[in-house]
Amino acid sequence: MTDADLVAKKLARIETCMAELRRLADAARIETDLVHQRFVEHTLQIAIQAALDVASHIVSDERLGEPETNRDLFAHLARAGYVTPTLLPALERMAGFRNVLVHGYDEVDLGVVRRIVEHHLSDLERFAGEIRSKLGWGQ
Repeated sequence: MTDADLVAKKLARIETCMAELRRLADAARIETDLVHQRFVEHTLQIAIQAALDVASHIVSDERLGEPETNRDLFAHLARAGYVTPTLLPALERMAGFRNVLVHGYDEVDLGVVRRIVEHHLSDLERFAGEIRSKLGWGQ
């Protein structure tokens, strides 16, 4: 059984991070202000990790399969109808981006960070909304 309190707390974390980024992030400063860059990267990391935590919890508790990677978590949610297939590619890219931030597999492309701030914050907001909807919590 999915722990509603845990999932609600993680979804609220995502929404709080997105609100903070919408309020405080200045895409034009990401490439020139190291402190601002680190704020944006860290806030994105926190939000993406919360989304992965939600996905992991639901996949495990609802026995949706055995994911091999973080990307697989989102694929299992999509197959089970927790998120729409149209959102899946964005979530998979977010999981990959989180790995770059956390593990340093590659240099962080500041152009990607800027594009996320400018165009993709809504992907994580949609994730939270779709999970809430699937769980019957509304918005």
